[in-house]
Amino acid sequence: MTESGDTRSRRGRQAEAARNDLVVLAAAREVFAALGAEAPVSAVAERAGVGIGSLYRRYGSKDELLRHLCLLAMRQAAAAAEDALTVADAWEGLTGYIRTAVAQGTGSLAPLAGAIDTTPEMWEASRRGRELVAMLVERAKAAGALRADVTPLDIAHLVEMFGRIGPVRPESEEYVVRQRLLAIALDGLRSGMVTAPLPAPAPTAEYYEHRWARRS
Repeated sequence: MTESGDTRSRRGRQAEAARNDLVVLAAAREVFAALGAEAPVSAVAERAGVGIGSLYRRYGSKDELLRHLCLLAMRQAAAAAEDALTVADAWEGLTGYIRTAVAQGTGSLAPLAGAIDTTPEMWEASRRGRELVAMLVERAKAAGALRADVTPLDIAHLVEMFGRIGPVRPESEEYVVRQRLLAIALDGLRSGMVTAPLPAPAPTAEYYEHRWARRS
């Protein structure tokens, strides 16, 4: 049985929409990292090289666009974690995930926390991502590579802090500086490198999630 022209056309449109989503997501990460949650959609459209009318035709509102971008970013990070779990060396898998998530600018949409309504789909994606990171953490601990007092939410916050300013060009000085500081931070996660206990209790899921409760 051969595929119909309508089916091929529909799949072609879906593939094009997915590519456009990634372009808009990259633009949004740069814009919201620089300007915060109050950045206008027009700035995202301009950075992405698309018309603002086309964005609104597809998403309907700024909040709908932002929710879609957050969901897309969470799924992208989860895919990176899934890939990391296939790496034979547990330490390389964990640190590879962290580097990938930071390079993606995973934390750059953090300014949107509390500024938009969240959806069950977003919460499901968020928790799935944390489950995968927990698997990476436990695997690295079992291998004796990760210090015992590090939690999955420590990793989540680390990724957010380093990725909060958005993705940067590999040839830029900012990229070099970020990689240097990230290498220092990753060394601090290693088992056997501990010189003092961590100065505060581990972050909780309640704290992590409460930031996304919309502020009135």
